[in-house]
Amino acid sequence: LDRMWGGVSRQGLDQYDIAFVDMLQQFPGSDIEPYRDMVKGMMMDIPDKVVYRTWDDLYLYCYRVASTVGLMTLPVMGTAQGVTLEEAKDPAVSLGIALQITNILRDVGEDARDRDRIYLPVADLEKFGVTEEYIIKTAKEGGEVSEEYRNLMKFEIARALDYYDRAEKGIPMLSSGAQLPVGLAAELYKEILEKIVENGYDNFNKRAYVSKEKKLLSLPALWLKTVTGGWGK
Repeated sequence: LDRMWGGVSRQGLDQYDIAFVDMLQQFPGSDIEPYRDMVKGMMMDIPDKVVYRTWDDLYLYCYRVASTVGLMTLPVMGTAQGVTLEEAKDPAVSLGIALQITNILRDVGEDARDRDRIYLPVADLEKFGVTEEYIIKTAKEGGEVSEEYRNLMKFEIARALDYYDRAEKGIPMLSSGAQLPVGLAAELYKEILEKIVENGYDNFNKRAYVSKEKKLLSLPALWLKTVTGGWGK
């Protein structure tokens, strides 16, 4: 990575490395740190058991595996006239956090059932009286969703929505061609949270997903929101 970044020589690089070097040259403004951070994030997923004691711990994981993607692609997408890459970074980071929280909430049952993994912060579980044993048992054996767990999910969903709100303020900062795809990704992922609520917060036995039909039906309104400058308002 350091050698590609330095652009000293292409010797020994494969076709993907060369394409990466070309991207760096065509879209200046990239920072090497998000790439390094993503590798660190992948390494956080290597252990069989993962434990995040606090939100700060989980935030770091979310940043490394998701927010880094926004920072990597920001120079390629470009920014609106008068907006610098630096100004657009915070909303990009927020979107990554929101998307990854959504992934975690959607996959609570699958992660616990298939890999005995719980990504939710231990401090949050303790705050709402939910045990790791309850999550693992309910994921593997089924059962009713407890009131304590529903309250936990409401709390986590509210946190995710807060980050979506922060991210939406950054959509007008993007170039015109990037606003719709980024806005669409954010809105469709946000609907996964709505599905969790519709499913009675049962993300153990019910998969929260957005149908192809609903995705297509979302396009006209989001296109109109984009062309009328409705993002972030």
